[in-house]
Amino acid sequence: MDIAISPSRPSAADTLVFAIPKDGLTTLPVAASRTLVDGARAARFSGDAGTTFESFVDEAGAVLRVVLLGTGNGSESDLEKAGGALTARLSTSGAVHAAVEFPLGASGISAARLAFGARLRGWRIDRYRTRQSEKAKPTLNAVTVVSREGNAEWQRLAAVADGVAFTRELVSEPANILYPESFVERCQHLTELGVEITVLDEAQMAELGMGALLGVAQGSPRKPRIIAMRWDGTNGAQAKPVAFVGKGVTFDSGGISLKPGAGMEDMKWDMGGAGAVAGAMKALAGRKAKAHVVGICGLVENMPDGNAQRPGDIVTSMSGQTIEVLNTDAEGRLVLCDVITWTQKTFAPEIIVDLATLTGAMMVALGDQHGGLFANDDGLAADLSAAGEAAGETLWRFPMSDAYNKMIDSPIADMKNIGPRFAGSITAAQFIKRFVDEGVKWAHLDIAGMVWADKPGPVWDKGATGYGVRLLDRLVADKFEG
Repeated sequence: MDIAISPSRPSAADTLVFAIPKDGLTTLPVAASRTLVDGARAARFSGDAGTTFESFVDEAGAVLRVVLLGTGNGSESDLEKAGGALTARLSTSGAVHAAVEFPLGASGISAARLAFGARLRGWRIDRYRTRQSEKAKPTLNAVTVVSREGNAEWQRLAAVADGVAFTRELVSEPANILYPESFVERCQHLTELGVEITVLDEAQMAELGMGALLGVAQGSPRKPRIIAMRWDGTNGAQAKPVAFVGKGVTFDSGGISLKPGAGMEDMKWDMGGAGAVAGAMKALAGRKAKAHVVGICGLVENMPDGNAQRPGDIVTSMSGQTIEVLNTDAEGRLVLCDVITWTQKTFAPEIIVDLATLTGAMMVALGDQHGGLFANDDGLAADLSAAGEAAGETLWRFPMSDAYNKMIDSPIADMKNIGPRFAGSITAAQFIKRFVDEGVKWAHLDIAGMVWADKPGPVWDKGATGYGVRLLDRLVADKFEG
């Protein structure tokens, strides 16, 4: 879908949209049809963000579809919600080109934010559909927001939307299409934006002693990979990068600790953390962020063949710490621990944020309303919470302590990969924390409930949400750009 900002309404537009603030029907042009205004009042349209009222008018002998679009109080989130509601309403309606006008005039930021919401909500994946009814096929191919300002802001937000779309694409793909090697191939186009890419194969990981990650991968014929994507928009001025680390289990059967069959197909999105990191790197490079950032993804497939890791096995991580594997379905932390160790030795970051669809316990605790936040530094936790709130990708912080840490002590190795039944998300975070070097500020985001939606939301359709990209982009913009 083509989204643009223009100083005037395109003549090709077949749908006219008026952006109406809360209780703002009186802001409609004097020439607006009285029937339109009275009809909107009768339908109880009051301009709440994301609400719509639709009618038709005659303009110069042509019949135009007219949509009143509620923008609420005009905040960033309300404008994005309005843009999302617009594309959701018109996508398969028969409308082809919608022009959005703000009756009182639009600031550049307002225009760009509404366009951003429209772009986010308009994403869909149809590549595997061979049969669709005509009414199910999308018709809307252009949205023009009428404003004399906002193109610069829109170009920045469009790059972020590209990153979100990339994440959604990765998360949506089935495991026979997206696996460690093909994930790496999908990321190669980032080099065209100036991203430097480094890839480790299985032999290199074995030489480095990554026994934890390789233990997860050994049951699958799909070979593991680590991909590191570096963007330096400071031209070397910032020596140490901020590091984002993503769990990339491209399919998680549970291994020998096999998951129940019902719903196992959802485990194609167990690489949602890696998907978010890759999308964030695309967003940052696309908008030429003035920051030094590296995104590292540990990519494996967790399968239960005759060579698979067994419950009770002991593996040695790259850090030298040993792990008793009590449950092969607690595999994400085994991937992350080696990737975090390698990240620290390779890039020496002072800040690491890891993202992972790590625990079912997080979905029990928070559902699909917040991602879980764990951190060893209060300042970093506060920065992430603020970024999430501003971006519309909220987080909720959980406690960590020595009492929880002791729950993963093993009688035979340095640690075990699961704790007792309760506090499962916290003990998983305590496990990862054992691999973070002294002095490194670290945060772990458990986003298990956030990367996939069973029903549409304000700026996403049912399916992959792209969660994490806007959050990380906002964190960089607010705290790490010079």
